[in-house]
Amino acid sequence: MEIVFSRLDDQIARFRLAGSTPAFANSFRRAMTGEVPTLAIEDVKIYDNTSALFDEMLAHRIGLIPIRTEEGCFVPRDACTCGGEGCPGCSVLFTMSVEGPGMVTSKDLISQDPRIGPASPDIPLVKIIKDQKVVLEARAVVSRGREHAKWQPTTACGYKNYPLITINDRCDACGQCVDECPRDILEIRGGRVAVVEGRLEFCSLCRLCERACLNTGIGEEAGITVRSDETRFLFVVEGDGSLPAKSIIRQALDYIRTQSEELSAQINEISGETRDE
Repeated sequence: MEIVFSRLDDQIARFRLAGSTPAFANSFRRAMTGEVPTLAIEDVKIYDNTSALFDEMLAHRIGLIPIRTEEGCFVPRDACTCGGEGCPGCSVLFTMSVEGPGMVTSKDLISQDPRIGPASPDIPLVKIIKDQKVVLEARAVVSRGREHAKWQPTTACGYKNYPLITINDRCDACGQCVDECPRDILEIRGGRVAVVEGRLEFCSLCRLCERACLNTGIGEEAGITVRSDETRFLFVVEGDGSLPAKSIIRQALDYIRTQSEELSAQINEISGETRDE
């Protein structure tokens, strides 16, 4: 199995996964969205809210703010020694006290831990006018996306099969497939159709080029074929700012490895009991 990155920064990662299977690729995607622990606001105590939003709507908006998470600083609440009651090991407190007029944004959430804060300071929450105010206390805890979407560290996470484009000897370089391609992947080169250098991975597998070739009356077999490689996949991962993209990928792979080792150990234990009987 091999991972090759074409882009990797704090927010976005694009990479090719080779030597794998569709089952593993989908497990990898699900692990990145649902099994990487992050911080999100779970409990909100509102002491004063004279804005236009009901308390429940304001609390819902606050709960969806991505919280910048320092990896390893907190443990999931279901694994904490406090039993989920909330302690410095699994949670962090935020306070907010704002008076109008103005827009209340995520930067108005003040964290008691200087390492932790909103991933973006400019997320709008509610607009308040003169004499209106919002005073509250919020507690963020560590959990995973499979419990609620607000703990998902990604805003987009998906993959597609790696495209394979073959030009055979039936191609007469008429150019119909080149004109039909919506992503400018094909060109006429050396008297025949060819793939533009560096554009193959942008193919969406729509096969419009095949249809255009057949519409020219070439026969029952097109001069160009588009297929997918079942062992290679192109991934795009976009983080919400709570964790770097590299950390999301690494933690997801660690989760899959841990789960695989536990399953293997249990299978070996069952097999051993069966042989003893």
